[in-house]
Amino acid sequence: MLWLYRLLFLPIALLSAPYYGWRMRRRGGYGANFSQRFGAVPSLPRKRPGMRRVWLQAVSVGEMLAVAPLIEAWRRDPSVEVYLTTTTSTGYALAENRYLTTGAVLALGYFPIDFWPCSARAWRAIQPDVVVLMEGERWPEHLHQAARRGVPAVAINARLSDRSFRRMRRMGPLARLLTRGLGRVLAASEGDAERFARFGVPRERISVTGNLKLDVALPEVTPASADNYRRELGLGDARLLLGASTWPGEEAALLQAWREIGGAGSGWRLLLVPRHAERRGEIEALLAASGVRYHFRSRGAARGEVDVAVADTTGELARLLALGELVFVGKTLPPHTEGQTPVEAAARGKAVVFGPGTANFRLIARELIEAGAARPVADAAELAVAVAALAADPDARRAAGEAGLRWHRANRGAAARTCEAFAEILRGRN
Repeated sequence: MLWLYRLLFLPIALLSAPYYGWRMRRRGGYGANFSQRFGAVPSLPRKRPGMRRVWLQAVSVGEMLAVAPLIEAWRRDPSVEVYLTTTTSTGYALAENRYLTTGAVLALGYFPIDFWPCSARAWRAIQPDVVVLMEGERWPEHLHQAARRGVPAVAINARLSDRSFRRMRRMGPLARLLTRGLGRVLAASEGDAERFARFGVPRERISVTGNLKLDVALPEVTPASADNYRRELGLGDARLLLGASTWPGEEAALLQAWREIGGAGSGWRLLLVPRHAERRGEIEALLAASGVRYHFRSRGAARGEVDVAVADTTGELARLLALGELVFVGKTLPPHTEGQTPVEAAARGKAVVFGPGTANFRLIARELIEAGAARPVADAAELAVAVAALAADPDARRAAGEAGLRWHRANRGAAARTCEAFAEILRGRN
């Protein structure tokens, strides 16, 4: 089947190029090191005898944060060196600051497109001993290059979302291209493990190690830094309703929910953290039409207090969550179905609300609801009702936050289990 994939890849890529080119231009930051997407690789030192070179691919910011324990463990191992790749410009910026400049990785680059000449070119230059794919990264050509060279390919924090599962079922026999060549699958949950087994991965190659994102270390936010954030955002000492990683339509729903609890006269303010900062024009049009006082963080410090602040910056959500008392998790209201992660909000001890679209985090969402840490809503109307009820009940917010902290403490440990499994793989028992 690989020949069919190779045959179809180029025409499909050419047809989709205008859309992806527009999206990359809109988000910005994609011009630098662009040749790496076609298989060029940063200058790498010659491998030393006895050294194991790991090629780790983590697609964007969330995955880059989640692999931190692994990178730190490998950094302490004198026999391991890591070549780290990513797909997005935001992921690259975070990895450059957190891993490259600190010497935690050998080099940093962009993952090549999965076209045979580009992939083979990168493989010849990198010469990895093990390749690691984070979460949903499964590329047929990449896996084929690993198999033909006898290099173990490992999927960590491996997930098959509902959407991916449906797509693979429709692909029929072609779906095996996305799992064939995986030497080990370290699954995020038992449900994910069962899905990988259904698509041809032998059960003995699958281990359930848990979700690495539960082990992400949250940055410390001191009272002084929290006050500084509030001052720069123009939020004063008001209570905050925070929209985390919001998508189109959700800012309007949150604005209406904020108005339902009294708006500017309620003692509550609204902090929006959109998933994609380039949507600032769309969000500003909404706020300007609504007549509220607003400020965008990308424009520097606010000159005075506002009703709505927009953190249109990258990599700050984990800190900003410390400011909110009530957090809505984005990409969950219709028509969105996949959901952003609620883990960090729960780990911060916040009362959490989300819509029905939690396909990427279904098990986590269910556990948070059952623990009393999160409140589900069906749509924007129910969101307004839930926000009003929680805003009026500090005891309910406190109880939900404490339940989230208990749930988070009880479910950590995926990083240690993943490191242990990977130590065996590096020793050759894969």
